[in-house]
Amino acid sequence: MGKAPGTVTYMGQREGAKSILSVINYDENTLDIHEVVDLGQIDFHQKSEFTSWIDVVGLSDELFIAELGKLTQINPLVLEDIVNTQQRPKIDEYENYIFGVFKMLYLNENQEIVSEHLAMVLMESSVIVFQELQDDVFDGLRERIKSKSGRIRTRGADYLFFALLDAVVDNYFVILEHINHRIEMLEDEVYDNPTNDVAHRIQELKKEVLKLRRQIAPVKELVGRLLDSESSLITKDTKLFLRDVQDHCIEINESLQIYREMSMSLMEMYMSNMSNKMNEVMKVLTIMASIFIPLTFIAGVYGMNFDHMPELHSEHGYPIVWGVMIAMFIGMLIYFKRKKWL
Repeated sequence: MGKAPGTVTYMGQREGAKSILSVINYDENTLDIHEVVDLGQIDFHQKSEFTSWIDVVGLSDELFIAELGKLTQINPLVLEDIVNTQQRPKIDEYENYIFGVFKMLYLNENQEIVSEHLAMVLMESSVIVFQELQDDVFDGLRERIKSKSGRIRTRGADYLFFALLDAVVDNYFVILEHINHRIEMLEDEVYDNPTNDVAHRIQELKKEVLKLRRQIAPVKELVGRLLDSESSLITKDTKLFLRDVQDHCIEINESLQIYREMSMSLMEMYMSNMSNKMNEVMKVLTIMASIFIPLTFIAGVYGMNFDHMPELHSEHGYPIVWGVMIAMFIGMLIYFKRKKWL
């Protein structure tokens, strides 16, 4: 805080990790995968016949990111956004590159949603990917490059940029499926056992859906900006594939809106079921009170200490009163049963 604009200052919760840089160089017939120890080993400005995927893992190493920025001539304001994990998704076009920020979402071993800051820089013959953790959603893409499956080895850096973005967007469907499963489970619990714990989990789900919406919803607009871009870095053929990503984004946003409404309705269902349960309890208590009020009245009358109460001196007064009270009790039960109140 308070530093000059363009200062590389990491803002996130995954500090202390040293940045690791690995490179995948490929064309239709050649593949080279290696890890880079010294940034001086890469000439970022030499035109290459290969397409390069430069992957940087770890954003808290500010000196490394700053040095990489100087070598690639990336704008300091872009470097600032790269290490700011709170930056919302965005696309910025510059003369020699296109910069994008996205949120990469996936499930960890405990089936918890992990949100990872992802920045990508598209250059003429390379894509630089900045990510916080080693885990990502690109394993399938790496396998496609290694096995020559699909068209990726025959196309340029703009198609690689599309393929990376497509992998991120496709994994949003996995997250949505996970959210849908949680909603279905909570629906069953709301009907069967609406406890305070269920209400707490519904509230957590609502917050999570809103957070996902903030992270995912802007991507549709960003893909639209790429489609409208006049930059020479994105070819007409690649824009055809980006339209498919845009269609996926529209579907995802519609699903997010539905899940948001469903999560809100879950709380309404919970409150309604709790109210119904309370009404059932109140109905039982009201019926019990209705039965015992007349019996209490009779018991109260004959509990008074007056001398001139003829029933008190009757030989059969006690069993007669009991008989009347039992008859009233049974009669009221029959009446309530016929009214279907019991």
